[in-house]
Amino acid sequence: MKKLIAVLLVICFVVTTAGCSKKEEEKTELIVFAAASMTETLNSIAGLYKKTAPNVTLTFNFDSSGTLKTQIAEGAECDIFISAAPKQMNQLDSAKDAEGGNTEGLDFVMQGTRFNLLENKVALAVPDGNPAGITSYDDLASRLASGTVLLAMGNSDVPVGQYTQKIFKYFNLDEEILAAAGVLTYGSNVKEVTTQVKEGTVDCGIIYATDAFSAGLTTVATATPDMCGQVIYPAAVMKNTKNEKAAKAFLEYLKGSEASEIFKSVGFTPLN
Repeated sequence: MKKLIAVLLVICFVVTTAGCSKKEEEKTELIVFAAASMTETLNSIAGLYKKTAPNVTLTFNFDSSGTLKTQIAEGAECDIFISAAPKQMNQLDSAKDAEGGNTEGLDFVMQGTRFNLLENKVALAVPDGNPAGITSYDDLASRLASGTVLLAMGNSDVPVGQYTQKIFKYFNLDEEILAAAGVLTYGSNVKEVTTQVKEGTVDCGIIYATDAFSAGLTTVATATPDMCGQVIYPAAVMKNTKNEKAAKAFLEYLKGSEASEIFKSVGFTPLN
C-alpha cells in the first residue's frame, strides 16, 4: 500500500509539473523593442500572430532606435530588437568591433539570429495641399540655402535624422548654419517629425515613406541611395532573453508571407 501511494504521488507530481509548464508556456510574453516607424505595421501583425501563437503575448516598446539601443544597453528587459538602421544594432553586437560600430564593446545580440528584415525609403513629405509648393529634394536644398522654407527633421541620434544629415552633405548644406538661420525644427523620433508635418507647423519634413503613408501625407520625393544610403532595418534576438524559442519563432513569422503583405501594404520592402 505504501508503495502504491508513493507511485501515485509521483504520478501526481509529474502531471502537476507538466500542467504548470504548460500554463507557463501559455503565458509567454515577448518584449519587442522596435523603431517608431514600425508602430502601425507591428500592431497590425500582432493581431494576426495571435492566431498563429495564441499563447504568446507581444509587448511593444516603440521609440527612436537610438533611445531603444540606450535602454537595452542600460539593462532594460528586451527579447527582440528591430532598429531602423544597422548603426544601433551594430552598437550592441559583439560581432562588430569599434571600426564596425561597436565602440563600447557591448554584447547584447544573440549570435546567429540577426538578419536584415526590411528596407524603407526616406521621403520628403508635405502638409495637406502643399502650401509651400515644395517639389523635390533639389528644390528643398535651394530653399534651405535661401532661408525660405521650414523643414522638420529628426535629432542627430535618430536614424531618420542621420539620413537627413547625409542628404545635407550630399547637397553641401551645413546643418549648423541652417539651424542658426531658423529653417530647421527637430523631433526626438520620426513620429514627432511626422506630427509636425501633419499639423502644418512646418513646410515639409524628412521622414520615412511608410510614416508618410500611415499619416496620409503627400510624398513629393524619395531619396536615392547615393543621397543617404539604403534604409535597412535589422532584427535580432537579444542575448539575455528568457524566451529564446518564442523570440526566434516570432522573427521567423516576420519573414513569412502573411507579415510581408502587411509590410508591403504601407511601403516597406521585405528582404527575406
